[in-house]
Amino acid sequence: MAMSNKRSLAQLSVWLGQTLVGSITELPNDRNLFVFDESYAENPDRPVLSLSYYDAEGRLDTNPVPMQMKVAPFFSNLLPEADLRRYVAQRAGVKSVRDLPLLQLLGEDLPGAVVVRAGSDGPPPEAFEENETPAGLADDSQPLRFSLAGVQMKFSAGGSPERGLTIPAEGRGGHWILKLPSEQFPLVPENEHSMMQFARTVGIETAETGLVPVSEIERLPHVFQKAKSNALWVKRFDRIEGTRVHMEDFNQVYGQFPDDKYKNFSYANMAGDLARIVGLEAVQEFVRRIVFSAAIGNADMHLKNWTLLYPDGRTPKLSPAYDLVSTIAYIDDITSALSLVAKEKDVRNFDEQLLRRFAEKILVPHQVVSDVALETAERIARVWPTIKGDLVMDAHAKERVTERMQIFPLTRRLAS
Repeated sequence: MAMSNKRSLAQLSVWLGQTLVGSITELPNDRNLFVFDESYAENPDRPVLSLSYYDAEGRLDTNPVPMQMKVAPFFSNLLPEADLRRYVAQRAGVKSVRDLPLLQLLGEDLPGAVVVRAGSDGPPPEAFEENETPAGLADDSQPLRFSLAGVQMKFSAGGSPERGLTIPAEGRGGHWILKLPSEQFPLVPENEHSMMQFARTVGIETAETGLVPVSEIERLPHVFQKAKSNALWVKRFDRIEGTRVHMEDFNQVYGQFPDDKYKNFSYANMAGDLARIVGLEAVQEFVRRIVFSAAIGNADMHLKNWTLLYPDGRTPKLSPAYDLVSTIAYIDDITSALSLVAKEKDVRNFDEQLLRRFAEKILVPHQVVSDVALETAERIARVWPTIKGDLVMDAHAKERVTERMQIFPLTRRLAS
């Protein structure tokens, strides 16, 4: 009798901690279906998987929608993009165009607290344990089993900046993100670290960052060891004291696939939703970051660069800021990644009148927005001359930031 070469279709379970959320079933013809578990759907105290699954009245939408080649948008956004995705897929010997094999591979170490594993495996371990990694050479033949969303080449790392950072031998685990230098743009790690430091001095809550020479990273794959410059380390805010903290970015909140992170929604949409689901303090912090990004020439604050954390599993809060880069150092652009309001992206039009329209759009008092925006602009203009000499970003990038402040309406008068 001839043996069939047909492989079994995957059946994956989705967990938040010890709570079974649902399942992802692979269907014929490269289709996938996510379905909520009945016990999860009926539990009034269930942890939140994603706000995208709730309707305007706060009811859970349990109607499954089959996906072709992809998994549901919430899960697709947990996977790497672009070169990082291709590299992870190549290491694992799977096709990068299909979401499900990557989710199977990476499901034990995804961003946030969600875990995706074989349906027969049961619940994941209660604690997130950092794998102890022996020193030695990297093994480029082993698949990487962590996922970090985004396009930049990055790795999850164990250890600490003080003791040394190590890529885990088994490909997963770690409380740190290592962002490698760009082959296209010079000194991006130095740029981001500098802008994160600058942001903290003007009162913005940020993730903790630092720099480490690439040569000092243990077990980094050989192909990346040739770099003679620094990598950026970022302390993960979704891994705290051995526990996973759930989170979702705003592309997930809006139920979009990663390729749509620059589309369909504005900063006003996000701010209005923050006012509704988190509160006015979150809106004020959001405005600080919008003003700061416009002032430094950061044209890449798309939907995936804004995240909600769920420390108790149910109540959202705005995460610390991350990915603050002065992109104007590399690309001459006077627009923001998303419109502030009514398709307005030109930062030269970001003035007090536009702030008033923004406040009206998000249904909050004008003073709530304008006071924090003007205070932030004043701090930016006052602090920049005192801090720029100590920052490690290159002189050209610093000059571009100074030039941006001189054309940005909220800092122009103060920076002149």
